[in-house]
Amino acid sequence: MTDQQFVETVVQAIVSHPEDVTTERKVDEMGVLITLHINPEDMGYVIGREGQTARAIRTLLRIVGAKNNARVNLKIHEPEGSRGPRRADTATSTASAPIETSIIDDFQM
Repeated sequence: MTDQQFVETVVQAIVSHPEDVTTERKVDEMGVLITLHINPEDMGYVIGREGQTARAIRTLLRIVGAKNNARVNLKIHEPEGSRGPRRADTATSTASAPIETSIIDDFQM
């Protein structure tokens, strides 16, 4: 089984639309790059919570590549407009809110 077939087999077992799973394989001086194309609805299954599933697939892929003395990387193609709106960063939202300082205004040392 090649590295490309490995990625397709693992991802097809995870997603809801296995017929939409395709990969492209490119070799250059940096190693092998496998680009994964999936149905936008399946993006969450492949990425996983906090990227854990994608990280696991990449780790396994590196092991498959090491057996063939190749550096193999995985890129997950993100279709235009597939990402929903991002959550507001809590640091940004609290920085714009006024901070109550009346408690320390009269503080003396």
